[in-house]
Amino acid sequence: MKSPVWSRTTSRRRLLAGFAALAVLPVAACSGVQGGKDAAGGNYPTRAVQFTVPFAPGGSSDLISRAAAKAAEKPLGQSVVITNKPGANGAVGDKEVLASAADGYTVGLAVKSLFAITPLAVKDPTAIQVDNMEIVATLNQEDYVLVVNAASPYQTLEDLLKAPTIRYATAGVGTGAQLSQALLFKAANVKATDVPFDGGAPATTALLGNQVEALSASLAETMEQIKAGKLRPLAVFSEKRSTYLPEVPTAKEKGFDVVVDQRRFIIAPKGLPEDVSKALNDAFAEARKDAAYDKFLKDNYMERWEVSDEEARQHLKDAAKQYADLTAKFQLTFGSGK
Repeated sequence: MKSPVWSRTTSRRRLLAGFAALAVLPVAACSGVQGGKDAAGGNYPTRAVQFTVPFAPGGSSDLISRAAAKAAEKPLGQSVVITNKPGANGAVGDKEVLASAADGYTVGLAVKSLFAITPLAVKDPTAIQVDNMEIVATLNQEDYVLVVNAASPYQTLEDLLKAPTIRYATAGVGTGAQLSQALLFKAANVKATDVPFDGGAPATTALLGNQVEALSASLAETMEQIKAGKLRPLAVFSEKRSTYLPEVPTAKEKGFDVVVDQRRFIIAPKGLPEDVSKALNDAFAEARKDAAYDKFLKDNYMERWEVSDEEARQHLKDAAKQYADLTAKFQLTFGSGK
């Protein structure tokens, strides 16, 4: 069987080039507990904190950033202002964040796939290194589910894997949605071809329109269609069954050691003063206890991921090695220009 090819020339250009868009969410300053000293010697923070979301408005990463930022305002005692700067699976905005002054006034969202999956598809000599940033807080885990059109003849994962050929939709190059399917179909020795789209929403639309036979996407992108009976879930790519789809088996249960998920966390430039770092850590720790934030997670089918800075770093390093080893084992290729 020919190895699945992950990318197209246009997709690679899109991933490497990225684009910039600005969407600022104004919020009123709130009173709260302050701590630490800023660069000018005053109590930190003395002004608004800028929060860069390196993805377009409206997606899961944008929405959870806004939920966390809103909840952090009261304990922080200042506004947290969202700016969207999408491109290259988060690299464009995150590189800008890490090039800023290490004063606590610039933070950003980061995603696991940027560190563990994107490097497998795109060689970037200026890629962000795990140890060259501060991890302010960890936020959530989002699982991927393999779905088919409810009108398709595939009732189970075994049925799908018996198909002579499969065309599967992906949410783009270097994403967990892409990797999970590429590994599964290669491990099952199924002839499969990826069809890339610009995100999970258009990929889901393509599956609903029978342009492809399968799709791995986040629960947030598929659950409403699953509930409506328009999509049929066949497997989840998490370590254990999802609390939101307890009746759906994991790929691992079916004999395929493919565990892929997305995780999100907040970063800041390396070298934050210790008291400023503590003030940020404490504010987002309080934010995660907020009832509205908790409701947001449940409404969007997300699990909590709340671990220490060191645990988060180790998870990213372990995932990068795991995915690199699996890619080598199954001889996955990434197209020309790798």
